[in-house]
Amino acid sequence: MIKINNLLCKFNKKIILDNINLDIKSHLSILGANGSGKSTLAKSICSLTKHDGEILIDSKNIKELSLTQRAKLISYVPAKLEIYEQFITVEEFVLLGRFTHKKSFFDYSKKDKNITKQTLEFLNIDYLKNHLLHSLSSGEQQLVLIAQALTTQSKIIIFDEPTANLDPHNSKIIAEHIKGLKNYHQIILITHDLHLASYVDSEVLFIKDTNAKLYTDEFFKDETLSKLYGVKFNDMVALYD
Repeated sequence: MIKINNLLCKFNKKIILDNINLDIKSHLSILGANGSGKSTLAKSICSLTKHDGEILIDSKNIKELSLTQRAKLISYVPAKLEIYEQFITVEEFVLLGRFTHKKSFFDYSKKDKNITKQTLEFLNIDYLKNHLLHSLSSGEQQLVLIAQALTTQSKIIIFDEPTANLDPHNSKIIAEHIKGLKNYHQIILITHDLHLASYVDSEVLFIKDTNAKLYTDEFFKDETLSKLYGVKFNDMVALYD
């Protein structure tokens, strides 16, 4: 469980999130307008950005954990692959997810390599294992990012706009994987895609004007969406079913 107490996030003295208090007991989708603070909240939970207040994961203060302890609890999957060694292969990149489990100064174990192999097979991308990262399509790169997060075997996985750069076909593939992963991990999804959030079917946290409101149901009703987004909604059609 993730517990957030009095979270305050600023950027250049501008308040992004103010006095956020949450108990995240299960899966969650985070929605809101551009710049509302969705990614800021996610990165705060991972302790990837400065914040005031307290964030506890399984009663442990995230700021007091080592990088290794933190990685075993929570993984963060960015919107796209931006920084990587030009000549690293898919298999080598995914294996890096086992780094927190590796003994210092030793090579990756047989177990680490087996977990990497099984993860690539689970996501149906084992045929890409010897391909260089820069040769992959956007959809393939997103699957590789997910694979690396899975090899870490963290309890919680945060997906930050996982379909933002993808066509409908690849978006559906990613959506199906994220929904399926709810059986094995606590999933936190940040997205602008209402169809994706509806398909994944979790509680919704909507961020607006530095505040956040939790919806356990009725979020995807036209009346609620129209009020929150300021535009008229009429019978939103599901794309991923």
